[in-house]
Amino acid sequence: MSARILIVDDVPANTRLLEARLLAEYYQTATARDGFEALNMARDWQPDLILLDVMMPGMDGFECCRRLKADAATRHIPVVMVTALGQPAERLRGLEAGADDFLTKPVESDTLMARVRSLVRLKRLLDEWHARSETARALGLGADPFAIPSVVGTRALVVDDWDVSAATSMDALPLEGITAVRARDGKEAMALAQEQSFDLIAISLSLAGEDSLRLISALRGGPRTHETPLLLLAEPEARDQVVRAFELGASDWLTLPVDENELRVRARNQIRRKIYQDRLRSDLGSALEMALIDPLTGLYNQRYLRRHLAGLVDGGQGNQLSVLMVDVDFFKRVNDNHGHSTGDKALRLIADTLRTNTRVFDSLARYGGEEFVVVMPGADQDDAMLAAERLRAAVESAVFNAPSGEPLPLTVSVGIGCAAGRTTTPEALLNTADTALYAAKAAGRNRVMMGALPAVG
Repeated sequence: MSARILIVDDVPANTRLLEARLLAEYYQTATARDGFEALNMARDWQPDLILLDVMMPGMDGFECCRRLKADAATRHIPVVMVTALGQPAERLRGLEAGADDFLTKPVESDTLMARVRSLVRLKRLLDEWHARSETARALGLGADPFAIPSVVGTRALVVDDWDVSAATSMDALPLEGITAVRARDGKEAMALAQEQSFDLIAISLSLAGEDSLRLISALRGGPRTHETPLLLLAEPEARDQVVRAFELGASDWLTLPVDENELRVRARNQIRRKIYQDRLRSDLGSALEMALIDPLTGLYNQRYLRRHLAGLVDGGQGNQLSVLMVDVDFFKRVNDNHGHSTGDKALRLIADTLRTNTRVFDSLARYGGEEFVVVMPGADQDDAMLAAERLRAAVESAVFNAPSGEPLPLTVSVGIGCAAGRTTTPEALLNTADTALYAAKAAGRNRVMMGALPAVG
């Protein structure tokens, strides 16, 4: 997944080094020489992440970060402060200014890329929720934006078998109004996480006799914890473990022994993000239920789809966007031979199958009749082709029976419209996907075809 990253540093050699690392991973980069230029570029370019040096003339990184987070146009952009200052007090100062992370020079490449990937994933998710909220508001269904949420009354699970470290965490979190519960091993943590709801889980990577990475994987895959922020507590030398943990879905980390103030700030920031995400989901769930949800499948309807797609394009995501048009093969036979009630059940099964096999920040809509559309922000041609083939195979393997009990095979054809780095329009993407869909049907059905996006005049 490509992303735009703004590098802010007054030393050209530092900028070139970071640019080389990011370009090697196919990220788009831009540079700013000072805090003033960074503020203007952040507003105009809307990057997915900002790598911000601390020591700069005129305006240091701390002040620049505070201004970025105070501006409604840029406060949602993750900021990683990069500096030669490694003292806990400096890290705390950066985090209090609103930074999402704090890396010390010289920055190790694997650690940098792990943080970039993690924060870009978070930014994509929040962008999608913002876009959906704006869609609802444009249709007269959304609530006003809410203020920065309080973390008082939230709950955190601390998984740590070292009494000294655990005591620091258990004492620090209540100072933010966070109720802390301790688990001494992975088994106890999984049991508590299944019984209770937590807004944050802090996990030591030094659990004696246990694979903490396996615990992280289990929590990230659990139904109650798959979206809960995971904060790592790691020894300074556990770099490889930290990088792997981020690949598994960890949200943030701090080094052992735990610094009480840094823990408070990181925990507060992670819980606020979760509250923000949960509120957006809840608000949208109620506001869109009647006007924008297809009553048969529970998916969005075409009205929502078109407005949302236009919002993504207008918001600058139109050149990193793919659309999948999915149509059920020979669906008329199902209705004619087995009745519309059976046809409705088949559509619900297909909708559930598509929903299960799409990313959390993709949008899925019933376009009309037996047609569905998947909107994939940030997806290039390879991403879209893999996703389309996954959906096609998932529907083909789904089990569906007629009222008589006989199995009814269901398949879909999929057409893809992909911006592929070019500026486009919602209509062009939909038309391209639709044309590719008909080509897939003409080629024999139960297959995926990539469409060719026409030039925009």
